[in-house]
Amino acid sequence: MAKPPLLLIAAGGTGGHMFPAQALAEEMLARGWRVKLSTDARGARYAGGFPDAVQIAQVRAASFARGGVRAKLAVPFQLAAGSLRAALGMILDRPRAVVGFGGYPSIPALTAAWVLRVPRMIHEQNGVLGRVNQIFARRVNTLACGTWPVDLPAGVEGHFTGNPVRAAVRERAGAGYIPPGDYPMDLLVIGGSQGARILSDVVPAAIAALPEALRRNLTVAHQAREEDIARVVELYEAGGVAAEIAPFFADIPRRLSECQIVISRAGASSVADISVIGRPSVLVPYAAAAANHQAANARMLSSVDAAVVYPESQFTPAALTETLQAILTHPEGAARMAQAALSVGRPDAAATLADMVDSLTRKEPS
Repeated sequence: MAKPPLLLIAAGGTGGHMFPAQALAEEMLARGWRVKLSTDARGARYAGGFPDAVQIAQVRAASFARGGVRAKLAVPFQLAAGSLRAALGMILDRPRAVVGFGGYPSIPALTAAWVLRVPRMIHEQNGVLGRVNQIFARRVNTLACGTWPVDLPAGVEGHFTGNPVRAAVRERAGAGYIPPGDYPMDLLVIGGSQGARILSDVVPAAIAALPEALRRNLTVAHQAREEDIARVVELYEAGGVAAEIAPFFADIPRRLSECQIVISRAGASSVADISVIGRPSVLVPYAAAAANHQAANARMLSSVDAAVVYPESQFTPAALTETLQAILTHPEGAARMAQAALSVGRPDAAATLADMVDSLTRKEPS
């Protein structure tokens, strides 16, 4: 009896690469494929959510971004060795397709697929190609984009698929939006652990400066770093604002679906969640992000007037107070922002990627 077709997924060692990879793995398994994940030890830490049916193959990968001079000099040799092992593995159990999600650990599998002419594609989560995806943009058959628009090399065509989102987000896709009004309202503040401090510095003061008629109707859920929680609690209490502060909320999809507005960093996953559920947002791209890719991510929502975007240098309490007041006192405008966010959301991103894999395997390898 013939084995089911094999998909090899190659992804680097961060959640931003691994979570969309997991969503595609789940979809392909449901379609009767076998799935193997190629990643390094760091990436394997994020693989706990992958279905048990996914075979995980750890490769030795290296990055020029870490280590001293000796470690950097060894990087090409480690990647070459990893690519050779990946090629041998493909000869023994040839995949029908290889899909890379970025990160240095995806280099061996993509290199081997290129050498052996296995159909291959990459998925870029952000609005700027990562270093590895830049290398392979012209060496794959298809390039899928999670955010749109994307800064692509000249002559490279991208296909907007969206970023696959968690099942809990898909369940709330397009959840009915209650525009702001003279009744209790929810405001959600979320930010990556590295970039959450500026939100803790600015948001409480901005909300405290809102007119009392607005402030009394607001309940804030604010994600803050552990070391900032005490002072953020004090700031909200001093401003007379009802607030829940925690380092992490496990129920972000529910809170997004119930809020009137969200203030967030512009990570690819956050932008995807906001667009799939459909909520007005204030986005503050993380200035230290590689190639300023969060600013590029934010364009997907700002270009359709679904979000107000502040560079960090312009994100002040006074500016945010003015923006919040404008959105919260114009319910029709807020509803239009929510609808605009939905217009660029892609709740079916995982299924679209899987369709692209099916299409890719029907083409002649190149």
